Amino acid sequence: MLERELTVSNRLGLHARATAKLVQVLAPFRCNATLAAKGREVNAKSIMGVMLLVAGQGTPVLLRTDGDDEQAAMDALVALFERRFDEES
Repeated sequence: MLERELTVSNRLGLHARATAKLVQVLAPFRCNATLAAKGREVNAKSIMGVMLLVAGQGTPVLLRTDGDDEQAAMDALVALFERRFDEES
């Protein structure tokens, strides 16, 4: 199992479009992935679950991946967070 703390840095936070992109990035991976924030942990492959986090800009989130391709999934998500969900130039 891998864990990495990230901060939501895009201006609108994990709103619908950013959440859909996050779930889309994780879809090809076989590993389990969870996001935890504000005392709640959710399946990171579930749009509704991630939306329930209500993670705005600046919110720290803990990402966990566990399974066969956990490192590749972690790398893909870290890159997405670092690119601010491709929403800002």
